[in-house]
Parts: sequence; structure tokens; C-alpha cells
Amino acid sequence: MSEQDDRSRFEAVYRRTYEQILGYAVRRCSSPEDAADVVAETYVIAWRRMTEFPDGEAGKLWLYGVARRVLANHRRSERRRLTRHAELTDEIEHLYAAPSHHSEQHGVDEAMTMLADSDRELLALALWEGLDPGEIATVLGCSRNAARIRLHRARKRFVKALEKTRPSAAGFASRPLIEKESG
Repeated sequence: MSEQDDRSRFEAVYRRTYEQILGYAVRRCSSPEDAADVVAETYVIAWRRMTEFPDGEAGKLWLYGVARRVLANHRRSERRRLTRHAELTDEIEHLYAAPSHHSEQHGVDEAMTMLADSDRELLALALWEGLDPGEIATVLGCSRNAARIRLHRARKRFVKALEKTRPSAAGFASRPLIEKESG
């Protein structure tokens, strides 16, 4: 089968099944954006595997199976992301919160949500993974100096966000985000 035949076949399958696969995803995702991602990935897989794609009704069922697996992967990724966020928030709370102020956890959560994803990722690499700026630079594909500057700025933005949610956090600016054990 030629590439043009594959393309024509894919376009026909897409037109015939798109609304059904989209409906399947929308009914199972928490947002339209997530559903769109699931559908897009489903059709990317279908395009890549066009030579294996069954004809007729079996093709539609095959797409449902692909969409189900994509959705399962999406849910696992989302759970991991939420778990990482909660772990980072707990770590920051452990480092900075007074032990008797459990209600302040909300302030840390709120401060973290005020940060850009890139800042949260930098803080996570430093706190969770224990990476130094050189290692962070390797992960991000930038220079050590750029990673050090980005991490410094992320820490400052976190402190400012924390000050907005917890006025008592004003003294944190002078403390490092990671406390190293001495000795």
C-alpha cells in the first residue's frame, strides 16, 4: 500500500470515527483539553500503525482500545504529577512551617500553585531529587550558571508567593530553600 493510500485510508477512518472517539474521551476526562490530548494521541498512534489497522467495525473497536490505553496512561501521569506536587508541598512545609501550625499547609499549597510550572520543576529537582545546579543544568539542557540563576529566581518567587499567603513568612527570604546537614 502506498503512502497516499495510507493517507486516504487514515483520513476516511478519522472522519468516520472522530466524533465517537472524542465523545469517549470527553466523558472520561476532567477537562476538554485533556480529552483533546487523548484523542490526538489516539490518532497519532493510529497513523503510525495504519498497516495494522483493521478494516470496518473492527477498526473502530481497535481505536477505542487505543484510546482506553492512552487515557489510562494520561491518568497515571496526572496522578504522578499530583503526587509529586503534594510531596514537594509537604517537603517545603516540613522545612519552613512551624510544627504547631497545620493550617499553614494551605498557604504553602497556594504559594506553589502561584508559581509557573518551570519554577515548580526547578524547586522539585533541587528538593526532591537533591540535584545541584550543575545536575539541574544537565537535566534542563542549559548552562550551570543559567540553572543556578533560574533556581535562585524560582526560590525568590516562591518566597514572594509564600509571603502573599502567609505574612509571617517574610523572614524566609534569608533562609536557603534547602537546609544542608552540617558535619
